[in-house]
This record gives sequence, C-alpha cells and structure tokens, in this order.
Amino acid sequence: MSEQSGWRARIAALRMDFSPLRVSRDYRYLTFSGAITMFGSYVTFIAVPIQMKELTGSPAAVGLVALAEFIPMILCGLYGGALADALDRRKIVIWCEVGLMVCTGGLLLNSMLPTPQVWVLYVVAAGVASFDALQRPSLDGLVPRYLPHSMMASAGALNSLRWNFGAIAGPAMGGLLVQFAGFQWAYFLDVLTFGLSLLLLLRMRPSPPTEKAEAAGLRSIATGIRYAATRPDLAGTYLVDIVAMAMAMPQALFPFLVDRLQAPWALGLMYSAGAVGALLAALTSGWTHKVHRHGMAVILAAAAWGAVMAVAGLTTSLWLVLVCLVLAGVFDMISGLFRSVIWNQSIPDELRGRLAGIELLSYSAGPMLGNARAGLMAQWTGVPAAIVSGGLLCTAGVAALAAWLPAFRHYDARTDEHVLREATRRQATTTPD
Repeated sequence: MSEQSGWRARIAALRMDFSPLRVSRDYRYLTFSGAITMFGSYVTFIAVPIQMKELTGSPAAVGLVALAEFIPMILCGLYGGALADALDRRKIVIWCEVGLMVCTGGLLLNSMLPTPQVWVLYVVAAGVASFDALQRPSLDGLVPRYLPHSMMASAGALNSLRWNFGAIAGPAMGGLLVQFAGFQWAYFLDVLTFGLSLLLLLRMRPSPPTEKAEAAGLRSIATGIRYAATRPDLAGTYLVDIVAMAMAMPQALFPFLVDRLQAPWALGLMYSAGAVGALLAALTSGWTHKVHRHGMAVILAAAAWGAVMAVAGLTTSLWLVLVCLVLAGVFDMISGLFRSVIWNQSIPDELRGRLAGIELLSYSAGPMLGNARAGLMAQWTGVPAAIVSGGLLCTAGVAALAAWLPAFRHYDARTDEHVLREATRRQATTTPD
C-alpha cells in the first residue's frame, strides 16, 4: 500500500458512520425530530437565563433556575424510566412533546406581559424538567429497538451530532432573536419546532412493552435500582458524570463572564463553543469503533473536561476561553459517547427504560447542581474563582472515583459478560426496517 493510500485509509477510518440512518426508517424519524426539537429548545435555553439576568441582575437567581429543575427531574426521571418499560415508548415521547410545547407557550405568554414575572420562569423550568425527565428514558429506550446491537457506537455519535446541531445553531439564533426581536420571538420559534417535531414522531411505528414488562410503580423502579447496584461498571458511568458536571459546569455564569471580559456580544459563542467541540469529535468518531476499554475512556475524558474548565477560569482572554470551551466539548462528547455505548450494549431491553431513568439523573442532575453551585459560589467569591475551583475539584473527584471503581476502570466490551449476552439476544430479535 502506498503512503498516500495509507493516509486515505486513516482519514476514512475517522469519518462518521451514517449507516443507522440508512438501515432504519424509524430511527431516521427519531433523529430528525430530535434535531428540530433540540434546535428550538436551545433557543429557549439561552433566552431564559438572559431574561432572568435582565429581570434580577443576580448570578444566584440565574443559577437557581437549574435548582428549580432538580427535584422534578429526579422524581419524574425515575418514574419515566418505569413508564418506558411498561407502556408504548413512542406514545410517551409524543405526549411529553406536547407537554413541553405547552410549557414553552407559557414562557411566550409571560414574555408578552408588560412586566414579565420571575416566578413564571421558575415554574416553567420545573415543568420542562418534569416532561423532559418523563420523555428521555423512552427516547433512549427506542434506539436499541430500532437498530442492531453492532450499531450502538454509531448511533451514539449520530445522537451527539443531532444534539450539537441544536446546541450550536440554537444559542446563536436565540441570541440574535433576543437582541434584535425580543424574548417572545425566541419562545415562539421554540413552540413552532415542537409542532414540526410532533409531525415526525407520529410517523414512527409503535413500540409496545416486552412480555417481561412490569407495571410502572415503586416496585418496578426498585427492580431497576437493584440491577444497577449489581453493576459497578454502570455505577462508574453515573458517578463520574455527576462529579464532573456538578463540579465544573459553568453555564450559569456565562452572562456574567462576558461582562467581565467586556464582550457581551460573545454570549452566544460561549453557549455554542462546547457544542462546536462536540461536533468536531462526533464528525471524527470513526476511531471509537476500535476502543474497547470504554470505562477508561470515560475517566480520561471527564478528567480532561475539568482541567480545561480550570484554565478557562484563569484566563482573561476571550479567545482562549472559547478555545477551552471547545476542548471541553470534545472531552464531554467522548465521555458521553462511551457511556452510551456501555448502556446500550449491555442493558437488557426489559430494563432499558428504568436504567435510562437512572442515566437521566446522572447526566441531568450533574449540570443542574453544577450551575447552581457555580451561581451561588460566584455570588460569594466571584466568577473566576467559581470556575477554576470547580475544574480542579472535577479532576480530583474523577481520579478518586477511578481508584475506587476498578471494575469500571478495567471494563472491556470484548469480554464483558453482559455485552456478550445482549449481543446474542439482539442478534436473534432485532429487525430494522
């Protein structure tokens, strides 16, 4: 093989695998629906903290928006997982999408008042967290039903691509709409995207529960928790992500960080920077098929996330901050991809919804707690100290968890008994369209 051919082969190995979109019509609808919803949701995601900042001028008030989401997310996430295993997952996704659209309609109406009310932002934040937590386990549980076991890594990269599209374009559009048209137009756009998403979701085939399904309730939830407790490798995916996000998530401080850097025009760039990094990682994700030590990959990526966040807090250069946030997005995407591969390759389908509910707590509770921590700490110590300390605590915490969880550290998909068992079962039952 010539040197030129060798380089072409290496570049080809990095390319994203789009085969899941070709294999399954239902997965295509699910992916495009999610991309549309994510775009609109990120428009609102940037509009709410800006509106809260304008109404209160308080970093703590902005951070407490995440805290208002925390308890509903915990309660509804666990129950949403039980519902996903007991009922038709497609129907749950559709009804929750309707609920999210109604919540955003509340933000739209509030923004049209002569004096928008702060309490409405908190109440709607709690409502959105509730519907999102009820919906997410069913969304995650649909992917293994629509695709074969061997495509889980590719599906993880495509899901990240969908998320990154919204996380890049949404904040940019949200910032422009808020600045030049007003909050009401940002919220109106989000309502519209929910409507378009529903049209696609309605075209998917039903996804009824398995024959082994339990009725949704406390006993069903307890079954899922007991299963997770027997799997140290799963515990590692949850705990590492919670520590990383709870310690080093700084998004609540972005409206104040741009003021400190005297660059208010860059707020949308800050919110989008992490997604740009994640997109770059997703588009070059072909190499992930060659990685089998998924636990170690999660550990290294999460520790690196904390390190670059600490650097972002130390610098006074806007462009260096943006570079750090892009790198943080790269490491966050790598961590998330390998966590999703562990989940989707090793968890039995009859438990997938309940375990997705637990996963939701790990990857949602962390950012919520992290934003609340950052906002409250910045109120007392200032924005830079809040970001730097969080990054350092993240790296130290991840290192401690890696030492404490050797089963997670040594996880290998080639030899793991749960992965091998699920691969055999799905090979006989999965029928992509």
